[in-house]
Amino acid sequence: QVQLVESGGGLVQAGDSLRLSCAASGRTFSRSLMAWFRQAPGKERDFVSAISWFAGSADYADSVKGRFMITRDNVKNTVSLQMNSLKPEDTAVYYCAAGPLGGARSARYAAWGQGTQVTVAS
Repeated sequence: QVQLVESGGGLVQAGDSLRLSCAASGRTFSRSLMAWFRQAPGKERDFVSAISWFAGSADYADSVKGRFMITRDNVKNTVSLQMNSLKPEDTAVYYCAAGPLGGARSARYAAWGQGTQVTVAS
């Protein structure tokens, strides 16, 4: 029933900004913590950011602190990731996730989006 769909990825130059969005449908994870992960070729899926659905608390990986900002819109059922000062090392497929099965930073969630490609050229 639950469905997550990411959008907003693209090709940008270093220093540019992108805004990713994750649209959630269904009520299964409507009150769950939502998170963004990313996976580069040959690497594991790594934690980027997470936000609680109702409390509004946020968490960020050290590599993106001060550059990325996660926000939520409970009415529209969307979670966004504003990415500023992008670096080539940010290049990855970015995934939206809902319903952590363990810790928020662990890549074990009940639902995942299809992913959206972010490529940052140097």
